[in-house]
Amino acid sequence: MAAEARTRSLVTVVAALQIGPGADLERILEFEAEIRGASLVVLPEAVLGEYPGRVPFPEYFRAAVAVPGPETRALAGLAARTGASLVVGVIERDGSTLYSTAVFLDPSLGLVAKHRKLVPTERERLFWGRGDGSTLPAVPTAAGLAGAAICWENHMPLLRAAMYAKGVEIWCAPTADDRDVWQASMRHIADEGRCFVISACPYESSGADPFRGGSVIVGPLGDVLAGPLRDGEGLITASIDLGEIVTARKSLDVSGHYARPDVFALTVDERPRDGVTFLR
Repeated sequence: MAAEARTRSLVTVVAALQIGPGADLERILEFEAEIRGASLVVLPEAVLGEYPGRVPFPEYFRAAVAVPGPETRALAGLAARTGASLVVGVIERDGSTLYSTAVFLDPSLGLVAKHRKLVPTERERLFWGRGDGSTLPAVPTAAGLAGAAICWENHMPLLRAAMYAKGVEIWCAPTADDRDVWQASMRHIADEGRCFVISACPYESSGADPFRGGSVIVGPLGDVLAGPLRDGEGLITASIDLGEIVTARKSLDVSGHYARPDVFALTVDERPRDGVTFLR
């Protein structure tokens, strides 16, 4: 579908849902009416499961979700009812380890992929494990070929190069970074990758360290199409045309005519890295 989209104009609506960190499933489902009509909706990092260090660890661990599990099945139902692909930041529990994960829900197929954050940042390292190269998907959606980088993964140049090489058209960035400079990062990635960027950030008005939002949608030349949304929950939307990517990449295709494989090389290991391997 992505290859087809690059040869024709495809206009669709994409969205970012700005909602409080650690929102429960019912709170997300309350936005069903707003989500309906969008082809792709991105939600913040850790929207299911809470950002670390804000509640006691046993409580935090219990709030994490299995992937797949009841919560992802409920999100798949939301995708099916609204017709929207969803990219949702969750705290995934796998055995006794937690991960910051982005799950991909398809309206017809349900849970189709996940991406585990490769490098937790600062205090996150006390709570979260590190993902490996086996969860770096590029997922076909009605809006285009989508990939995800979570929060400060967006500052990893080699990760960006790998995802650009996969042909990502919709760059999904669930985040907890509400700083003004985050907006510059999102605009840079859109311009560098010549892709559409959807970043969803949490919002809350109380607490010792509240999040002030900043969800934004950016076009493939770095132009802001919607947002940044500040000081409230809500849904921002933008109509996008994948045909703009064709025009934008005429002058800059970082994994194509702007690459120098004779000078620079990147190897990406996508094999699962389990702690124990049983050979029989």
